[in-house]
Amino acid sequence: MKYTEIKGGVTAPQGFLAGAVYAGIKDPNAKSEKPDVAIIYSETPCASAACFTKNKFCAAPVLLGREVLKTGTAQAIVINSGNANAATGEQGIKDAKAIEEAAEKLLGLGDNDVFVCSTGVIGKRLPYERVISGVERIVPTLNKEQGTDAAWAIMTTDTVKKEASYELELSGGTVRIGAMAKGSGMIHPNMATMLAYVTTDVKTDASVLQPMLSAAVDKSFNMMTVDGDTSTNDSIFLLANGASGVELKTEEDKEAFAELVEAICIDMTRRMASDGEGATHLIEVEAYGLPTEHDARLVAKSIAGSSLFKAAVFGRDANWGRIMAAAGYSGADVDPTNADCYLKSDAGTIQVMEAGFGLDFDEDLALKILTEHDITVIVRFYQGDGEAKAWGCDLTYDYVKINGDYRT
Repeated sequence: MKYTEIKGGVTAPQGFLAGAVYAGIKDPNAKSEKPDVAIIYSETPCASAACFTKNKFCAAPVLLGREVLKTGTAQAIVINSGNANAATGEQGIKDAKAIEEAAEKLLGLGDNDVFVCSTGVIGKRLPYERVISGVERIVPTLNKEQGTDAAWAIMTTDTVKKEASYELELSGGTVRIGAMAKGSGMIHPNMATMLAYVTTDVKTDASVLQPMLSAAVDKSFNMMTVDGDTSTNDSIFLLANGASGVELKTEEDKEAFAELVEAICIDMTRRMASDGEGATHLIEVEAYGLPTEHDARLVAKSIAGSSLFKAAVFGRDANWGRIMAAAGYSGADVDPTNADCYLKSDAGTIQVMEAGFGLDFDEDLALKILTEHDITVIVRFYQGDGEAKAWGCDLTYDYVKINGDYRT
């Protein structure tokens, strides 16, 4: 069963609405009135699944979200940018809960029907009254056209909106899936820093959705790194409202839909890595021929996260030694005497190492390859069938500039 990309984001599936407004969350006197409060809303209750940061210093909305997730159902998500509501103690939890309860009342929902998410500066109390004021203004205006406005509202240092949607024909009919995400810096596996939202009109329940989402996250967001920092607020949600009336009846249906969930998560992962803070290149690392998939994952993530290699990509330097050094310290079982390495982009492919030895390669071609935005690194060992992919970006001067004055 094949899926096709369609126009839209989180409101592409049937029954989902969205809205966004400016509420002055970070600075009420800001000159730019970019939307900073958003709502995703389903017209009917949804089966829900989610994954959260593994950072023990997690934000109040994450603690609250874990409790809401226990019910297995939800109908809306409220998101603010500009303030992470992290390192805010018991008061932060109370503030997040106040937003949840206000949204439930305004939307006419029951207890634990709304997830709350925050992103932005850590350590400052969230001006929750402004968030609630934003929710009050959004609720009467919720519609299908504002999905892209919601994607804009959740951005912090992101330079582009990240949204996508797909359509899939199952045995019982057509279903849709949509997504939006934010993430640009403070990104490192388990999970990579981000907020991501996936909506679908397929008919199923939480017990089916959760393992699908967890498996997809493991292959996508947990294989992405920008700067080695895992956030306090990482969260991804998957809501299924059944509005299509199409159920996952057969094992083939379930497999096809699981592939679609993975595909849209990888789509969001690539968009986030490509938009890493200050980035000028997307780096995709493919590792093949390792003893196990675990070994391959270690190698791919280590290369994607190597500061030295990321700096080399920024400088368009085909320094393959940094690639193999990262594979060597990854903790994987690798044989350095029998490994090949390639660099690839739309400008071509070049082999820079064979059987553990460097090759005399065309430096001009290598420069052309590394001048493209999307760069692929391929490392191939000959020890087994383990393979994996990871994503990252180059390390630039602008990354330091952005994070040097993030709070101001």
